[in-house]
Amino acid sequence: MQRIYAFLNEVADHNNREWFHDHQPEYKQARQLFEDYIHEMILRLAAFDPSVAYQTPKSCIYRFARDTRFSEDKSPYKRHFGAFVCSHGRKSYRGGYYLHLQPGNSLIAGGSWCPPAPMLKHIRERIVDETERFSDIVENRQFKQLFPVLGEDLLKTMPKGFPKDFAHPEYLRPRLYTVWHPISDTLVSAPDSQAQLERMFKVLHPLNIFLNEVFDDYE
Repeated sequence: MQRIYAFLNEVADHNNREWFHDHQPEYKQARQLFEDYIHEMILRLAAFDPSVAYQTPKSCIYRFARDTRFSEDKSPYKRHFGAFVCSHGRKSYRGGYYLHLQPGNSLIAGGSWCPPAPMLKHIRERIVDETERFSDIVENRQFKQLFPVLGEDLLKTMPKGFPKDFAHPEYLRPRLYTVWHPISDTLVSAPDSQAQLERMFKVLHPLNIFLNEVFDDYE
């Protein structure tokens, strides 16, 4: 992990194509180490979520090159390694498990990122229909400690077509049904880091089950 972090620190300081071209061996070594780490993570996730058992590091790890077309930051490369372990691969909208490695800014996350509008509506409808079950998941003590904030890109008001007197408007306002938790460099570098991540992802698992049941019903 220290080698991965050392490479990412170098990229942050020299984020240009010329430097990257001259340091391909370091990139390939760091990339391989990250692939090995994700391989073990997949094995651990599959032990309690068999839906991800057939994924590989290459199906989960995101490209290192940045898409700069719509960004003011034209740096060609990311400053982190990221992987999304999901039954349908990293490009899926389904619920899964995300690891973001970046010195001083690492995190884990999960849930459904940017579900299409029809699926977002179905998720909200399922929450209304099974409010008690959803509440038991996101209000669980361990879940709340790790993931205190539900969702991102929140609507300011209730979504159209849903009852304004719904008891938990905060469950319906997210456009992204994701949660996240920061992790320290010390945790990432610890000998038992995989075991610690596994414990946290197990707490997240019930949310992914709920979300993926909706996808199963409507895909």
